[in-house]
Amino acid sequence: MSDRIILFDGVCKLCSAWAKFLIKYDRNHTFTLATVQSAAGQQLLTQHGLPIDSYSTMVLIDGETLYTQSSAFLRVMRLLPLPWPLFTIFYIVPRPIRDWLYDRIALNRYKLFGKFDSCLLPTPDHQKRFIDGD
Repeated sequence: MSDRIILFDGVCKLCSAWAKFLIKYDRNHTFTLATVQSAAGQQLLTQHGLPIDSYSTMVLIDGETLYTQSSAFLRVMRLLPLPWPLFTIFYIVPRPIRDWLYDRIALNRYKLFGKFDSCLLPTPDHQKRFIDGD
């Protein structure tokens, strides 16, 4: 299991598409995934002092460092193989502006992209990329 863990909303269709994107392009298995609704996700949220009942951001735990919002997204992109690190050009945008834009999507994600009734279980070949299969 990687020291880099990405927590995402497992019922959000956009977030689930993001997880599939990561599985496809993270060829070096840099990241391990967990849904915020899973037992492991809930434990990690609690451990890092984050709310366990409302999810408005993807979370990247990179060793002892916690990234959220646009910083989490850009850090993930930086650690993927080319061409994805090119997205880090957006670090030139001040963080408050990046996070405001991130929040516009995150807070409206169900309305814009839809929601599953429950978390989708990973396929057997993707299972090893997740902390647990909840």
